[in-house]
Amino acid sequence: MQAAIDRVMQTNGMMVNLTPVQEAEAREKVSSFLKDKDGDERNLAVEGLKYLLGHVPKRRRQSAHLSTASSSCCGS
Repeated sequence: MQAAIDRVMQTNGMMVNLTPVQEAEAREKVSSFLKDKDGDERNLAVEGLKYLLGHVPKRRRQSAHLSTASSSCCGS
């Protein structure tokens, strides 16, 4: 799990400038969040980064049917 935490912190460091104190706090938060999680390094890193960045899942937009979109477009 330490490798996943390191990946989270490295990736987060590319997106957000943190002081050393903020980085230590963020590392502790991610460590606590991931301690009971299972998965491979990549999945744990993704979950940890989403947690750290405050990711909130959004509803997916439904794609319009092609026939509906074409009939209402361009006066056809």
